[in-house]
Amino acid sequence: MTPSRSFRIARAAVLLVFAAYFFVPLLAMFDFSTQVRGSAPGRTWDNWTFMFRDEDLRSSIVASLLLALFTVVLMVALLVPTMVWVRLRVPRAKKLIEFLCLLPLTIPALVIVVGIGNVYSWVTYLLGDSALVLTFAYVVLVLPYSFRAVDASLSGIDATTLSEAARSLGAGWFTVVVRVIMPNITGGILGAAFISVALVLGEYVFASLLHFDTLPVAMAALYKSNGPAAMAAALASMLLVSVLLVGLTFLSRDRHRRNQGASS
Repeated sequence: MTPSRSFRIARAAVLLVFAAYFFVPLLAMFDFSTQVRGSAPGRTWDNWTFMFRDEDLRSSIVASLLLALFTVVLMVALLVPTMVWVRLRVPRAKKLIEFLCLLPLTIPALVIVVGIGNVYSWVTYLLGDSALVLTFAYVVLVLPYSFRAVDASLSGIDATTLSEAARSLGAGWFTVVVRVIMPNITGGILGAAFISVALVLGEYVFASLLHFDTLPVAMAALYKSNGPAAMAAALASMLLVSVLLVGLTFLSRDRHRRNQGASS
């Protein structure tokens, strides 16, 4: 047996082990969520359709999806222009921005919630008690991971040369950021967006302690009375995040191929 063939066999075995580690729990969740409760064996999709039939669970799913969307939009609108501006105009402030963005990693979520509890009483008073006001807190929560993704993409391009070329042709700063820099860091922005969606769909501490009904809070309450339906909702959210990850991978590959074709 040649060394290359041995390497391929070992790689296939490792991939199979990781695939089993990932898919076996998902299959167990699917099996549990489709079992008929009682002595009679069989399968049912009632627990999956329960997500659409139950008004409370359906509204919590919609709220979580909207929260993910608004969090991504606000995160990109705040973080990307700030990082581009700091890199181009005030590079000495990069360490300060990095420190501020990574700070939520060092503070437990419980402490952050206690600290902003009084602030959110005014937020809900001014904007209403909708779960969508959690967008502001979730932007802070996803900042460390989003910063790393965007910073890695910015480090891979010559942002200074691109901006100077655009400015010499009469472009304003808005055009430089939106039409010159952002298309070149699409991979980092998509990665930050994916991480943000995954965190928002799985975040429980903020929503629970601030008394908002999001998908994780609804699933925790549902599990006490209907475990299989809660398991179906959890599996559906995991599959959604997995689909987003696969879509991000294909988008990144497609963009890489287009860039290679343009350079050749």
